[in-house]
Amino acid sequence: MSIWWSLHLRREAASVPLARRLLLGTMETAGVDPDVSYDLSVALTEACANAVEHGGGAGTGAPGGPQQGAYRVTAYLDGETCRIEVADAGPGFPGAGVPGAPSDDAEHGRGLRLIEELADHVQFGNRSGRGGAVVSFDKILKWRDSPSLLLA
Repeated sequence: MSIWWSLHLRREAASVPLARRLLLGTMETAGVDPDVSYDLSVALTEACANAVEHGGGAGTGAPGGPQQGAYRVTAYLDGETCRIEVADAGPGFPGAGVPGAPSDDAEHGRGLRLIEELADHVQFGNRSGRGGAVVSFDKILKWRDSPSLLLA
């Protein structure tokens, strides 16, 4: 089975639950185990919240990429894996693109650590030449006993 979708969303708090509901609906329809779906939806929520809070850039965006005031969410369910990517037009991650570990009393940065805990593989990077951060993560899928959608 292979399913993918992509959304361009405004950097508004109301966009975060929209992306989460679309992901959960896709997972339910495909027959993904609810625990796996929940983990991915929480990770997606954190990545989207990060784009909403930090994803604004000084420029107008680049061709083919998110425009200022917007971010992009892309999800791929392919075989036994789900890959999700959230890209924004903000300043990106400092340094090599890998955020440092937050301190115990930090107000920011915990969401990125939560994504690392919930996903099997995570990449934090910057869009080369365009500006903006990219958070992508994968998770191996488990299936319910009786999927709602059977695709060959």
